[in-house]
Amino acid sequence: MKKNMGNADRIIRTVIAIIVAALYFSGTVTGTIGLVLLILAGVFVLTSLVSFCPLYTLFGINTCPVKKS
Repeated sequence: MKKNMGNADRIIRTVIAIIVAALYFSGTVTGTIGLVLLILAGVFVLTSLVSFCPLYTLFGINTCPVKKS
């Protein structure tokens, strides 16, 4: 897997995941929507850790900075 996520993208995804988890575990977001958001938050954390997003590959997006050689 080639990295396709930059640092800003990774930080934003992690912050969103933390906010969603806090809302879910505080009881603000519950039910089916809460579970879907919690799973999405887990996907955000996972993709942030590996710096790879499969959807970016499908759409040809790359937020990783270009290395000068």
